[in-house]
Amino acid sequence: MIPLSTVVSSGFTFSSNWRGFELKREGQIVAILRRPSMWSSTFEASSSHQNWIIVRSGFWGNRAEILEAASKQPIANFKSGWGGKGTLSFADGQTFLVVTRGCWHPVWTVTTEAGQPVLQLHTREKSVELCDTVMLAESRLTLLLLFTLYRVRQAEEAAAAATVAAS
Repeated sequence: MIPLSTVVSSGFTFSSNWRGFELKREGQIVAILRRPSMWSSTFEASSSHQNWIIVRSGFWGNRAEILEAASKQPIANFKSGWGGKGTLSFADGQTFLVVTRGCWHPVWTVTTEAGQPVLQLHTREKSVELCDTVMLAESRLTLLLLFTLYRVRQAEEAAAAATVAAS
């Protein structure tokens, strides 16, 4: 994998399969999100510099915890809200809002707590745009991208379950 810092602010793409996602820039993999097994609710996220584990929690699966992979120390918590919104709070106090909009959740946006855009992920085009107005460490930005892809996968699975239940 190549470091995220070597790429420019747009032009990211991602590909998916049943196990997860690969985040790419010009065909080069910059980060990976994968499910260790089909039955697992845990995801493994990795970049060229760090590895994390995302664990789904909460009675309805509306929460998630991000752990540093080597130490298993919690570094962030996510709580889903109504209307496709959720809050991702890091242990250092930094908070981000993760919002989806559009029919069948085609655009996912991450903003700072103050409302400054950080990134937009377009599921139909399988592309990502980074906003360069917010300065973040590479590892934090990579983790935000991978966590957004994790939320995309959760939404896809919820929609599939609803379709099965309706039929």
